[in-house]
Amino acid sequence: MPDCSSVQKSLAWCQGRPELPGVKRRIYYISKYDVLQWPKLQHDANGRLTSASYAGDFVLRADKKWKYIDIISDKSQLTSEAQGEYPSQTQLNKLVAVHPGVGKEASEAAAYLNNNDNVFLVENMHGDFRVVGSDKWPTKTTVAQDLGQGATGATSTTINVEASDECPAPFYAGKIATEDGDINPDGNPNQDINGDNNGNSGSGNSGNSGSNGSSTSSEPVYDSKVVINGQTYNVTKGGTVNVTGDITSIRFTGKNMLYLSHYDGGGMPEEIQISSDGTSATLSQKITAPSTIVIYRKEASGKADTEWFTIKQTSSSSGPVNPGGGNEND
Repeated sequence: MPDCSSVQKSLAWCQGRPELPGVKRRIYYISKYDVLQWPKLQHDANGRLTSASYAGDFVLRADKKWKYIDIISDKSQLTSEAQGEYPSQTQLNKLVAVHPGVGKEASEAAAYLNNNDNVFLVENMHGDFRVVGSDKWPTKTTVAQDLGQGATGATSTTINVEASDECPAPFYAGKIATEDGDINPDGNPNQDINGDNNGNSGSGNSGNSGSNGSSTSSEPVYDSKVVINGQTYNVTKGGTVNVTGDITSIRFTGKNMLYLSHYDGGGMPEEIQISSDGTSATLSQKITAPSTIVIYRKEASGKADTEWFTIKQTSSSSGPVNPGGGNEND
């Protein structure tokens, strides 16, 4: 009998956390014909999406590279809206990319974009790449051009993209082979844990099956080295780290990290935002000494967060206790 338990999660937001709007000034695109293998979105055994981040990398035909288009950030935008009827709703992702030129090269763009099935990569202001285009549905691309009007007018070549997908413009942290060199040359830290897009592993076990079918590669890994104010400390579960003076930054690394928070004894624990690829997180705020800070983490999807380690701040002039030391038994 299928497991129909909910896959819903809480959606938190830390007060004061900046959400930077807009997209960066260069987007990348390629014809789907030149994509030999797509990265995968992760699903459970019922086909329900469990992550908005792609696992794996785009694999291109030999000698093919992602092309770029420079755009005007202030006039370009990426949006997403629901489409269709229950229970078959999908997302319609829309990209408006405004290029300032109207010369020969810009005009030729209409010829190779209008009638081609493309996929686009758009970088947001946090440095995350979002994918507009899917291996399941065609991408519609149209080009409009404006030569401007009068002495104060503006020229533009506007590329409008509409692409259906399972979620709003999925995140992609994998390799991007461009004409100017590779972005993320080491490849995607998120790897496919299921084996196909239906959530089934190569051995036939479902992506959310019990202990006999689960994949350990999907489990979160939190590195035992944590960087506090630029100093590396070894931390152990249930252990304590001693720090002298105020704290201005704490950086965590790992793989598939799910959730981090800190609690300084007042109010409620505050979430520490993890990167979209689950490999790093940084708490950038001043915590004045003396104080005791408890770091929490989530060790499995759907499980409650647990206490990881404690930071004891002192305002003493003595140096930090055992920086970089401790046991790595995490």
